[in-house]
Amino acid sequence: MQLILLQAQAAQPDQTTSMIYNVLLWVGIIGVFYFFMIRPQQKKQKEQKSFIENLKKGDSVVTIGGLHGRIAAMEGNTITLEVDRGVKLTFEKTAISREASTKPAQA
Repeated sequence: MQLILLQAQAAQPDQTTSMIYNVLLWVGIIGVFYFFMIRPQQKKQKEQKSFIENLKKGDSVVTIGGLHGRIAAMEGNTITLEVDRGVKLTFEKTAISREASTKPAQA
C-alpha cells in the first residue's frame, strides 16, 4: 500500500513538468506563426492601404489584372486610368496593385 502511494506522489511532479513543457511548446509554435506569417501579412496590408490612400493624378500604376495606365482622374473610390491616348477606363481604388515603375517582388 505504501509503495503505491509513494509511486503516485513521485509521478505528480513529472506530470506537472510535462504539462509546463507542453504549454511552452504551444506558446513557441504560436509565436513562430505570429512572427513569420501573421505579422508580415499585416505589415503588407498596411503598406498597400497607405499606397492606395496616397495615389494622385499622373501616377503610373498597374491594376490587379495587370493593366498598365496613368491616373487621369480620381472620384471617391473610383480611379480613371488612361491606358492609351483617348482610351480611359474606370476602376475601383482597391483594384490598383502597385506603381508601374516598380518591379514585382520575386518569390
